[in-house]
Amino acid sequence: MKSVPEIFGENVFNESVMQEKLPKDVYKSLKKTIENGEPLDLDLANVVAHAMKEWALEKGATHFTHWFQPMTGVTAEKHDSFINPTKEGKIIMSFSGKELVVGEPDASSFPSGGIRATFEARGYTAWDPTSYAFVRDGSLYIPTAFCSYTGEVLDKKTPLLRSMDALSRQALRILRLFGNTDAKRVASTVGPEQEYFLIDKEVYEKREDLKLTGRTLFGARAPKGQELEDHYFGSIKTRVSDFMKELDEELWKLGILAKTKHNEVAPAQHELAPIFSTTNVATDHNQLTMEVMKKVAQKHGMVCLLHEKPFEGINGSGKHNNWSMSTNTGVNLLDPGKTPADNAQFMLFLTAVVKAVDEYQDLLRVSVASAGNDHRLGANEAPPAIISMFLGEELESIVESVIHDEKAKNAQKTKMRLGVDVLPEFSKDATDRNRTSPFAFTGNKFEFRMLGSTFSIAGPNIVLNTIVAEELERFADELEGASDFNGALQALVSRELKAHQRIIFNGNGYSAEWEREAERRGLLNLKNTAEALPYFKAEKNIALFAKHGVFSAREVVSRTEIMQENYNKVIAIEAKTTADMATKRIYPAVNRYIADLCETASRKAAYGADVETDRELIADLAAKNANMYRAVRELVALTKRAEGEEAEKASKMFAYEVVPAMNRVRAFADGMEELVAKEFWPMPDYVDILFSVE
Repeated sequence: MKSVPEIFGENVFNESVMQEKLPKDVYKSLKKTIENGEPLDLDLANVVAHAMKEWALEKGATHFTHWFQPMTGVTAEKHDSFINPTKEGKIIMSFSGKELVVGEPDASSFPSGGIRATFEARGYTAWDPTSYAFVRDGSLYIPTAFCSYTGEVLDKKTPLLRSMDALSRQALRILRLFGNTDAKRVASTVGPEQEYFLIDKEVYEKREDLKLTGRTLFGARAPKGQELEDHYFGSIKTRVSDFMKELDEELWKLGILAKTKHNEVAPAQHELAPIFSTTNVATDHNQLTMEVMKKVAQKHGMVCLLHEKPFEGINGSGKHNNWSMSTNTGVNLLDPGKTPADNAQFMLFLTAVVKAVDEYQDLLRVSVASAGNDHRLGANEAPPAIISMFLGEELESIVESVIHDEKAKNAQKTKMRLGVDVLPEFSKDATDRNRTSPFAFTGNKFEFRMLGSTFSIAGPNIVLNTIVAEELERFADELEGASDFNGALQALVSRELKAHQRIIFNGNGYSAEWEREAERRGLLNLKNTAEALPYFKAEKNIALFAKHGVFSAREVVSRTEIMQENYNKVIAIEAKTTADMATKRIYPAVNRYIADLCETASRKAAYGADVETDRELIADLAAKNANMYRAVRELVALTKRAEGEEAEKASKMFAYEVVPAMNRVRAFADGMEELVAKEFWPMPDYVDILFSVE
């Protein structure tokens, strides 16, 4: 059996493979392309393609695919074989530089927000050499960007790469002011923690709502949920442990730095966390992780649920986006060092992030908006829908001292004494953790906690990179012309922290008091996707993206339309599934149980038994079933009305009329589930689902 170091990256065309398979001059040119963004000419691309193909054939590949990330929220791939015919009626296995560099999928079949019409089918995929190719399921996967015939972006990778370039340009300007001439590039880095549920496949197959929408549209709470807090970090069940072991191995083979695995808070919920990578690679790896999770779960007779809220009454799943900035020389620009009060460079970068989050809180909120995530944000399990920042006591005291021009005291590491002789002393961290904060500083990075578990991390990181680049540009413009750099720096940091102090909040983000306080501070509280989406195409935000070359105005508008259309479609599908299940499954099942109760009561009455409770139950169920049916008719009518409206108005109707109507149907159904005998209920209940995997 191979060791972990032996299998790690074995299916990846990584740097060590390139060194082995490519001529030295070609390898050096490719390295320059990867590190500096220099173009690779077609002759060199042909050499790279040949080496890549030969390596892939050794790995058992027969096909290649340009793997890209359209605006569907999942990845896309079209597979072509390496075969080409010869005159002798045979074939050869070939792969050209042109096939490596450019592909041509049908652009009209993917969401474009009006950029492409149905009859305008041409689009292109372009090789992204900064993310390694890999072999999987008999194909060579080539990470690519996706654009339309007119050059406008149709994917999530292209604007992410653009935002990373924008951040690097402005961060380097700041570093030069501090005398750093060694750094050639600054990259944002991310470690995305991924939460998920595992349930038995046989149970899943009996739930129409899980299959069509990813969440349970009906379901009374189980007698036991997460109340005892016994699942979090608990002993991992054998079947789940076997899944996690295989998942780790498959991810390691793909060069994915899977590091941590454990049980999460809710029954059947778990988490995987990787080591940090550059944001582009981390995004590709997270998409792969979600795909591999689903495939490995199937092999173990389970289904992996990635929906943000698959079960009412217990925690949903998020994705914590641990974001920082590092130079190509390995310096983390958000590391405070031993004395953050004296670390002027750190304080300037920190101030840029504080200012960016405050000024562009609307964009950050939009970047995590979806129908699924609406169930989490503000629901006392995820951060609230209000954007705020947690810095911790030490940094907040430093911010206060800077604002008030006082000498800050650098906190000494506090020794934690545990009162047991055999246990070692250890140093207490400078910052606590605040699970209620949407954007928390955690030592040398910010943890953006609002992402939903299904999300591509590209969107939120496009926003983060761009808004921080904007503030760094403003700071550089001001400081580069200063005659007294230190004085100008101190004045800038003090001024901006004072101006944006309202975004800093170290308390309980779940409390009603905070919601009132946030309103007093002038912070946005966008409670659902319908409220949030229009902010994306606000004039200031369009100008921001255009200025840094991340999105054109047309691309911003198109993305807003895509997100709005997706939101509307998701709610419509959920509403129709709710109506279908209520009408065809629950209503007749309850009637059958009522009939059985009536027959039983009749027999009991014949023997002179008291049947008053039977009659009460029958009347109660009959009334609830009738009310549910009426609520279904109302839901169907509201859904049809909403679907007939233009997109933005429809979103508000779905949010404020259709979703409450769905909840009314569910309330009647869940109430009946608590009264109906288990053998009559037409689907597995929460006990069956949440405790099905041993």
